[in-house]
Amino acid sequence: MTTGAAQEPPALVRVVHMYKEFTHGARVLQVLRDVNLTLNRGEMVTIIGASGAGKSTLLHCLGTLDLPTRGQILFGDTDITAFSPPQLASFRNETIGFVFQFHHLLGEFTALENAMMPALIGRIPHKEARERAGEMLKAVGLSHRLNHRPGELSGGEQQRVAIARALVMRPHLLLADEPTGNLDTRTSDEVHDLLFRLNDEHKMTLLVVTHNMDLAWKVPRRIRMEDGRLVDDARHDPSVARDARTDPPAGTPRSS
Repeated sequence: MTTGAAQEPPALVRVVHMYKEFTHGARVLQVLRDVNLTLNRGEMVTIIGASGAGKSTLLHCLGTLDLPTRGQILFGDTDITAFSPPQLASFRNETIGFVFQFHHLLGEFTALENAMMPALIGRIPHKEARERAGEMLKAVGLSHRLNHRPGELSGGEQQRVAIARALVMRPHLLLADEPTGNLDTRTSDEVHDLLFRLNDEHKMTLLVVTHNMDLAWKVPRRIRMEDGRLVDDARHDPSVARDARTDPPAGTPRSS
């Protein structure tokens, strides 16, 4: 029997020679340039880089909110760039969860009703959707706030509702774009710890776009983008103490 290093977990997503261009009149703006990326099942990854590097555009393409101009996005062996818009909408709702800097909760609905939305869109029976949403809100520490509307919740609580909503369909991939950008330091740390715990408990793949270097050093894999390209893909041991505020990787912004 051959022995050696432990095998990598199977790939969940593979991005192959992906480009994204926008046309403004006669001008073509290249936002993503020959991006190649593999995300394994259950791993946690951060993407860092200056504003305008293409981080959010990459996230939107991975989440099928936008499609690349050229290249492939493979989930398993399936090229989702070949899907029709209805197929993409169904795949996105069933497979991918999103957490954004702005939580986008519906103000007229309660925390429970907001968290139920993806399940109802996915035509899950109302009783099951309610049970799933209640379970996820309990997981994020909001079982006592189910019937409160967003205006009655703190910023951190609203973001927790958004995370519960992102998880209600039990997605394979959770995409987060500056999920704590509008939160104070203490609340940001609480949300980061929550994401780490949920990743560990649910074994989902987590990809976070951030300017927060403290967060980037806590995650085992860190990718840096410049001018639409992936220029560095580093793995490290988060248990090794590093002061990200005084020693960020070259070319990356400090914590804000």
